[in-house]
Amino acid sequence: MKIAVTGASGLIGTALVPALRRDGHQVIRLVRAPAHDPGDVTWDPTRDSIDLSPLAGTQAVVHLAGAGVGDKRWTDAYKAQILSSRVQGTRTISRAVAALDPPPSVLVSASAIGFYGDTGDRPVDESAPAGTGFLAQVVQQWEASADEARAAGVRVVHPRSGLVMSRTGGAWARMLPLFRLGLGGRLGTGRQYWSFITLADEIRALTHLLGSELSGPVNLTAPHPVTNTELTHAMGHALHRPTALPVPAFALKAVLGEFSTEVLSSARVLPTALQNDGFTFHHPDIDSAVATIA
Repeated sequence: MKIAVTGASGLIGTALVPALRRDGHQVIRLVRAPAHDPGDVTWDPTRDSIDLSPLAGTQAVVHLAGAGVGDKRWTDAYKAQILSSRVQGTRTISRAVAALDPPPSVLVSASAIGFYGDTGDRPVDESAPAGTGFLAQVVQQWEASADEARAAGVRVVHPRSGLVMSRTGGAWARMLPLFRLGLGGRLGTGRQYWSFITLADEIRALTHLLGSELSGPVNLTAPHPVTNTELTHAMGHALHRPTALPVPAFALKAVLGEFSTEVLSSARVLPTALQNDGFTFHHPDIDSAVATIA
């Protein structure tokens, strides 16, 4: 199968592209820089620009590109970049997908569990309504930006990813050194739920979605979310390090600003659609997940 991928240089993309190629697929990387590799195609979402000719015959598109939510402090300017990078990018990809003749059979367009907002200790799945807050608003606009592909009859899937566990990038790569030094501890009260997924299961789930009949939102989270306190204990146990140093909420707010509200909020998200579709997790619980990065 010929598959186009955006965000191929990110945490998930750098794992997905080689996995797809190992499975025998032809992968076209959509890149923002001038394309030098024969397998790369230049696109510019700020100009709504993609060279469609190299994409002829593409059967699937995986759209992962977007500014990192936790990469910078949430100034008004960076919040605008978080939103625009998702909305403009998805709209550009959606229009390109609709313009191809024939169009790809599926567009897997990344999303996030931020859609649900703060759920407290209430479990939610894909049937739950949107929550409140900045990220919930972003996700709603992000997913709606794929409407042109839907209107063209393309099956559109929105994998709402949880916290992806990897030692090579993302939030977990930044936390690991602290835990290894014995400086890890619960954040705030520690009662907030964190819905996680290992990078390996994330890649397996995305690959599953390419071949399934699912459409719309699909939660990519392990089936057993845990509280921040439970996660902290699991990390300490796996690394044989103490975790007695809590980080109070006021300290997080001082360091992270508005983004601290997301770190301290609770998201108890269940992967109902994925499991009902026959997907099985290699790392369904926190202990098996932590073992992949410890």
